[in-house]
Amino acid sequence: MQYSSELIHTMRQALETVMASVPAHQSVFGLKAAVAEFILHAAAHGQTSYDGLVTAASDQLQAIIAMLT
Repeated sequence: MQYSSELIHTMRQALETVMASVPAHQSVFGLKAAVAEFILHAAAHGQTSYDGLVTAASDQLQAIIAMLT
């Protein structure tokens, strides 16, 4: 899938925002990559706003952490 440079920037910002919200004790190996993958998946399914991507990834954060631990 081809993403515009604007959307890539938005996805990168959303990833950094979500990662900044993760408490240090929950920052497990592979978490950033898994969150990035989730954001890419959300964007591929039409979620392209910054707020929407942050919310979607934040809502799944605990499930992603649980999957990786």
